Amino acid sequence: MSIGTVLLRLRDEFPEVTISKIRFLEAEGLVEPQRTPAGYRKFSPADVDRLAQVLRMQRDHYLPLKVIREHLDALARGERVPLTPAGQAEIAEGVWDQDRGEPTAARIGRSELLATAEVSEDQLTEWESYGLISPGPGGSYEAEAVTVARLVAELGRFGLEPRHLRAVRAAAEREAGLVEQVVAPLRRHRNPQTRAHAEATAKELAELSVRLHAALVQSALKVRFH
Repeated sequence: MSIGTVLLRLRDEFPEVTISKIRFLEAEGLVEPQRTPAGYRKFSPADVDRLAQVLRMQRDHYLPLKVIREHLDALARGERVPLTPAGQAEIAEGVWDQDRGEPTAARIGRSELLATAEVSEDQLTEWESYGLISPGPGGSYEAEAVTVARLVAELGRFGLEPRHLRAVRAAAEREAGLVEQVVAPLRRHRNPQTRAHAEATAKELAELSVRLHAALVQSALKVRFH
């Protein structure tokens, strides 16, 4: 199959996939299509299945490409390697805290963020200037930056610019601060199980906070529109 045909086959499940994204995954070694004498890519059904697996793991688990490649290679060797459930920390290079003996959040590089979120360098730079996305040590990003980038881009389609979203960012920081106040005593505990309970509690509180925020926005809109 040509790359255009592959795109059409993937679009049903992954409507945001693009030819540039497929080429990026090829450049990263996630798929290796054959080439015609003229240099055109020719994808096999197995290549398409592998691309679908990669896209699912990015979408559902926010795994770094290196971890996805290693996972698929292990499966090809007949090894059974379970994936960590979405929303939990992924065990990968640089995401395991050796000092504390517990997982930390998975991180991705700048080029991977741009390709996965399908945004431009200029867009990302602008969003960083407004504090909507912030790189960490070494220039890497939290996996959640992909979701943030996609949502900021979607809001941009309705005319909402980054400067309009600073209030949303500030509100998120305040909500995170409230969650931190609740779980801080648990996180400082020496018992690993207690610290793990703190992480689970923080996630639950975050989910409740998001649901409350959405409900309050909907309620405020109903007041304004009626």
